Amino acid sequence: MNRDYDIAVIGAGPIGAASALGLARAGYQVALVDAQALKDPVTQDEPLDLRVFAVSRASRRLFQKLHAWSAMEAVRVSPYRHMTVWDAHGRVEFDAADVAEAELGHIVENRVIQAALHQQLRESPIDCFLPDRLERLSLEPTGSLLGLAKAGRLRARLVVAADGGASPTREMAGIKVNSLDHEQVALVAHIRSEIPHGETARQRFLDTGPLALLPLADGRCSIVWSTTPAEAERLRGLSPEQFGRELTLASAGVLGALEPDTDVVSFPLCSRQAERYIGERLLLVGDAAHTVHPLAGLGMNLGLKDVAELLPILARARERGHDPGERAVLRRYERARRPDN
Repeated sequence: MNRDYDIAVIGAGPIGAASALGLARAGYQVALVDAQALKDPVTQDEPLDLRVFAVSRASRRLFQKLHAWSAMEAVRVSPYRHMTVWDAHGRVEFDAADVAEAELGHIVENRVIQAALHQQLRESPIDCFLPDRLERLSLEPTGSLLGLAKAGRLRARLVVAADGGASPTREMAGIKVNSLDHEQVALVAHIRSEIPHGETARQRFLDTGPLALLPLADGRCSIVWSTTPAEAERLRGLSPEQFGRELTLASAGVLGALEPDTDVVSFPLCSRQAERYIGERLLLVGDAAHTVHPLAGLGMNLGLKDVAELLPILARARERGHDPGERAVLRRYERARRPDN
């Protein structure tokens, strides 16, 4: 494999994989590094992943440009054509027909997204150092030197950190993060409902936090129930029947009686904002730059907006013969994205 690259992308999740694919299509020599191996294709008979995202129309268009959307559709995606958001004071409804669209977005499993992008990686000219791990990083005005656990040294003119909210790359670069503990826990499960979901995404804001019910392709719903740590612990201690009754009450019976169809898993909620999105020959994308409350599974779209903004900036830089790691190039990206997050 080559050891000198235009761009090294750290992290092969949806944001990192999309970044690498888009940059390679722009003509850059790209290296991709991740501690996990490439994901195998997902088949239709495999159980649904608990982690799902509400993919916006803009995110879908990016996946289409990267030739990954058709592979997602071939497995399963669930369109949502309506959205209802309500609290104690009122209700807001959205309909795809009101904006002359076939749907507002799609609910897609994380595993399906990753597998489709990783299939494109296999067919691309990108050098994938997977599984491998970034151990050392030296960012200099003339270029970046990366030390990998297995492959040893790589050189790159630009490093793109897409390695998540706890980003080791960001830490190596000395970029500080402002964190906000929401003092909430998200409960996630797939559920069955008495009333069909009708391709509608629903979200109710409760005093203890929001409850989202997202329509799945197999007729079930995915729930993301954000609440206090004490209440989350109580709910997780209930039997499936008791949990279903509590969930039915929390959803105001909008889908009739609800019952969990999987285990209920939980994770703490924390927002993060990097103090800056760029450094010496470095930029941050996705959760490495910003992590938000997972309202209705929409968080990944912000990371994909980073990618959609970054790709044309770096494509223009290449067309004009500019170094992709130049400060002026990186600042265009930061000015475009930081105010949005």
